[in-house]
Amino acid sequence: MSKPTAPQHSGEDRFDEVLALIHSARQRAAQAVNTQLIELYWQVGAYISRKLERAEWGDSVVAQLAEHLALTQPGLRGFTRSNLFRMRQFYEVYRNEEKVAPLARQLSWTQNLIILGQSKRPEEREFYLRMAVQEQWSKRELERQFKAALFERSVTQPAKVSLALRQTHAAALDVFRDAYMVEFLGLPSEHAETDVHEGLLARLKDFLSELGRDFCFVGSKYPLQVGSRDFALDLLFFHRGLNCLVAIELKVGRFEPEYLGKLDFYLEALDRDVRKPHENPAIGVLLCASKEDEVVEYALNRSLSPALIAEYQTRLPDKQLLQAKLHEFYALNAAQQETQ
Repeated sequence: MSKPTAPQHSGEDRFDEVLALIHSARQRAAQAVNTQLIELYWQVGAYISRKLERAEWGDSVVAQLAEHLALTQPGLRGFTRSNLFRMRQFYEVYRNEEKVAPLARQLSWTQNLIILGQSKRPEEREFYLRMAVQEQWSKRELERQFKAALFERSVTQPAKVSLALRQTHAAALDVFRDAYMVEFLGLPSEHAETDVHEGLLARLKDFLSELGRDFCFVGSKYPLQVGSRDFALDLLFFHRGLNCLVAIELKVGRFEPEYLGKLDFYLEALDRDVRKPHENPAIGVLLCASKEDEVVEYALNRSLSPALIAEYQTRLPDKQLLQAKLHEFYALNAAQQETQ
């Protein structure tokens, strides 16, 4: 009588769980090391700040400290004169920010330096801290979002959404944007819808990063059957936080009002035939190459569907122009507050 043989599994199937445990442990260990390192930099920055504020030290003493550490601790990195002054700045910027300081401790030192170095306003600094933690941006993605002027765009160009979207998905206003950067596609000025569609699929990871962490890809040219006719939705996603399907229709030209009718139709089909009982109504996004805000406002004003109109931009924006608009925005707000 032959002995029973053990079931055959591929190496990947047999060892995936062990690999997952190792990966998870490494992540926790790296996070713990980072937390301790940031706490150390905070304490050193606090010490230097107090010495300088009390006039017990001059700037030259900080340089002497850096030299002393280099001589006595040859394997110690990160304690150069310039970095010691950055530790002092790190402490002084956040020492009175009880809500913001914990966010800074969740990021790497490099990410903190990027935010400290490139933020022009306290509210901009807080914005990028929150977004970097929430979206778990890498150093590269954080730098990209600064170049894309995400803060300036979020303040001066809020998402254009329908009243129905505001009423059914109030949290969506913090999720969607007025414009999405797809410079990573390398599209020429003249391109077809298929170029955008295929490019987004080829660089899906980058597009998901631009959309936001809670977006999950469902399908491309997603089939919808209504009556005896077949339809195909360009892109379908699911948003975990909003607990709903998100339909994206691509248009390579400027926004036209009639586009909303087709999107409304797709949303109705999704809600009737695809949406699960525990999910919220689907949201529709028309992603166009350009749009005129007044036309968008008129079109969305009578829309009964939770929808929004956004642009896709193939080149990073002029950050100086956006900063000028942001300055005007704050100046106008300040003037309005003075008259109240």
